[in-house]
Amino acid sequence: MTAPLETLITRAEALLGRLEAVLPPAATPTDWTASTAFRARRRHGRLCIEPVAQVARIRLADLKEVEPQKERLLRNTAQFVACRPANNVLLTGAKGTGKSSLIKAVLNEFAGQGLRLIEVDKADLVELPDLIDQVSGRPERFVVFCDDLSFDEGEAGYKALKSVLDGSVSAAADNLLIYATSNRRHLLPEKMADNLGGTHGEHGEIHPGEAVEEKISLSERFGLWISFYPFSQNEYLAIVAQWLRHFGLDDAAIEAARQPALVWALERGSRSGRVAWQFARDLAGRQP
Repeated sequence: MTAPLETLITRAEALLGRLEAVLPPAATPTDWTASTAFRARRRHGRLCIEPVAQVARIRLADLKEVEPQKERLLRNTAQFVACRPANNVLLTGAKGTGKSSLIKAVLNEFAGQGLRLIEVDKADLVELPDLIDQVSGRPERFVVFCDDLSFDEGEAGYKALKSVLDGSVSAAADNLLIYATSNRRHLLPEKMADNLGGTHGEHGEIHPGEAVEEKISLSERFGLWISFYPFSQNEYLAIVAQWLRHFGLDDAAIEAARQPALVWALERGSRSGRVAWQFARDLAGRQP
């Protein structure tokens, strides 16, 4: 009887060894001291929060021509860091005008006071409740950052975010806010058919106004809207000058760069802050 039992044990151990090789590793607790910024990623079927090794160093002083937007986000974040009431924020408007950069700069401004940023991709928003559970009760103040956010109809992340913002039976964590950027004010595509009355067509909707309300219901759950607008020519040139100064060019070189900067913007079809930054990098890189 001993030999068959030993054979059975050996086969069981071999089977367990093969199972361990294919099972996902145990979740590693997040080291919240490793960085000021983190990324939430789905790994092996579970949500993992990983520290960012090189955090963007952009500062508030680097951002020009967005002073009203800067002041509003600074005020809201200062309230949050001081454990006072503050709002979730939706930053919308023209592309390349500094929406994402402003959030990164605010992180650097308040990191010393315990602010931490967790970047979440749209595809992983369904994991938001698990993320909230992981940070609940911690002493840090967390901003969940959703960049370039927009949804197509029926996406799972839409309802998950909507529930977390203002619709869940559980109370929102008092140490967490959501900051999102988008080129769409209402985050969902808006169609002409949404505005047509219920009498249009054989299968017209009886309550068309409800379809419109559903489109804007997510964005309305953000307590603070901050809008960004395309830059004028003078504003664009001021941003170019600021970045050229950042790269060490003198006033004479900056003045000489005005016309090339305008041509650069014309070729790109945009006078955004991003285009100004790209021009300044190109010109600075060509200097002896």
